[in-house]
Amino acid sequence: MRTALGFVALLAMSVAGGAVSAQTPATGISPIPATDLMTHWGKAVTPDNAWRSYPRPQLERARWLNLNGLWDYAIAPKAAALPARMDGQVLVPFPIESKLSRVTRKVTPDDRIWYRRSFTVPADWAGEHVMLNFGAVDYETMVHVNGSVVGSHKGGFDAFGFDITAYLKPGANELIVEVTDPTSAGTQPRGKQILDPSGIWYTAVSGIWQTVWIEPVPRLHIADVRATPDIDRGVIDVAVALNGWATDTDAVRLTASAGGKQIAQTIIRANRRATIRIPDAHLWSPDDPYLYDLKAELVTVRDPYRSEKERDRAAYDSRFTQHEREVYAGATVTGAPRDSVNAYFAMRKISIGPGKVQGQPAILLNNRPVFQNGTLDQGWWPDGLYTPPSEEAMKSDLVFLKKAGFNMLRKHIKVEPARYYYDADHLGMLIWQDMPSGGGEDQFLAGTSQYQAVFPGEAIAEQQKELAEMIGELRAFPSIVMWVVNNEGWGQYDSATLARYVKGIDPSRLVNADSGWLDVAPEASDVLDIHSYEDVPRTPPHQASRAIVLGEYGGIGLPVAGHIWRPGKKNWGYQVATGEQDYLARFRRKMDAVIRQAKEAGLSAAVYTQTTDVEDEINGLLTYDRAAPKAPAEALARIAAPLRGD
Repeated sequence: MRTALGFVALLAMSVAGGAVSAQTPATGISPIPATDLMTHWGKAVTPDNAWRSYPRPQLERARWLNLNGLWDYAIAPKAAALPARMDGQVLVPFPIESKLSRVTRKVTPDDRIWYRRSFTVPADWAGEHVMLNFGAVDYETMVHVNGSVVGSHKGGFDAFGFDITAYLKPGANELIVEVTDPTSAGTQPRGKQILDPSGIWYTAVSGIWQTVWIEPVPRLHIADVRATPDIDRGVIDVAVALNGWATDTDAVRLTASAGGKQIAQTIIRANRRATIRIPDAHLWSPDDPYLYDLKAELVTVRDPYRSEKERDRAAYDSRFTQHEREVYAGATVTGAPRDSVNAYFAMRKISIGPGKVQGQPAILLNNRPVFQNGTLDQGWWPDGLYTPPSEEAMKSDLVFLKKAGFNMLRKHIKVEPARYYYDADHLGMLIWQDMPSGGGEDQFLAGTSQYQAVFPGEAIAEQQKELAEMIGELRAFPSIVMWVVNNEGWGQYDSATLARYVKGIDPSRLVNADSGWLDVAPEASDVLDIHSYEDVPRTPPHQASRAIVLGEYGGIGLPVAGHIWRPGKKNWGYQVATGEQDYLARFRRKMDAVIRQAKEAGLSAAVYTQTTDVEDEINGLLTYDRAAPKAPAEALARIAAPLRGD
């Protein structure tokens, strides 16, 4: 999408619209401008049904307690202590600014949000450690249990948790969470959030915006399971990390299953990795999203080596290989598993290789060219803002895109709840995952800039930490096939180093260093990505060693009466259609160009702007409330059908 300076020139193409005023509450905190727009899912949300699913599908435990629901809240000056009296109640996990939170108040950089609730640990958890987990909180968080600080966290998009066992007491326990958020006044990763929203910049969100829960674990427990497929070797490489130091008798038993039937099992030393052979692997693709189940169990082994002879070799022979030290194939498990988590994986490969146009490399899926026809997906909602009103609502966007002929989406400078990627894995939707951009307006670069942005060292360290956390949390999801490091120079700095950093963390996926402009890292990026909002999108220039993609194009606006964010205010699109037939004609003209580029120039992917309208922006295939498509999904799919052969 274009920068703030770039879209001023586009306002001439806007459509009439208006703002609705609201009263400032007695506290002096500004309200969010009122809107009547809601989704039908949002209208059904209650404190009892707000986000009930286990929030971590790639590390799922059987026992847990959901803490979503009504919490006490207060918004006070940043320097003030916990108010003696709270302002009211907020529905967690919806951000304070959203309608579904029941608060709908603006939070400034000078404010502090206070949350408070009580909880009781289930009696059958006695003797176990208790983890308090947060799916995401924007932005800086301090957590107290029964008056003691148990931990703090920075970052608006990643999950975090604390072992709160030492702070608990019998009966009711008090949980207090305090949050500050600089939003667009800071340099931290924040994506499209801004304190004064308009055009392509949207209402800021603050505070808890994903599920909060507690769960029992043993002192030593499984913290991460990472499965990386290698279809050429017919194996899955699995790394299991525990939360701390392990002994030789601490081991992990891995079981891979398909259709309820076990296909492989092995035992490895704790904090190590294993290679599991998958015979006659069933490959995952958008047309056939086949998934395998994976269980990881922390067990105790009596004899980690397979024989007395091997024990002697382990002790005395320096030639004893690392693999032989780590694989406990013949070990005897004693007792029941101490911890058990469920996960899953897919056998799929994403790479760059020869395409159908000689000399132009292409993006390959499972070693063959598959055109990636996608949309730019902002992930915002009129009633929940950052938080979809429900799991069903969140999944509905993916279902619509599949029906409309798309097999990919670019998750645009936002990270979704983990179950979003779970749905993409199961539905067969490829994902390009953007890193949320940061920086101030003076650190947003023009397409003609000769230099990249300059940040202080502390800001650089924070952005790179959050980049690593995003990849670490999401790399278990097979639907993600590309990491997008920078978008259109928005806070872009040292691009080549960051691209190599990402590839080093996750060499199994593609890296898009610079989407849109400032292509300063060609040697570190797997693709050349241009943005083209012309009526007929431009063709990226030929590349000898990189695939070429349209990272953004399209932007056909169509206002739909009764489904506008702020009626009476100006809305805008890159171009504006007069009705459904004009909309389809414009869509066909752009898609015909993409089809031609795929056939003649070797274009590998194209990202249409965008899935839905968002606030004042009316470029969506769907209205903001998801109530009305701008054109039937089947008609869009017929227009894009030729891409399925490329």
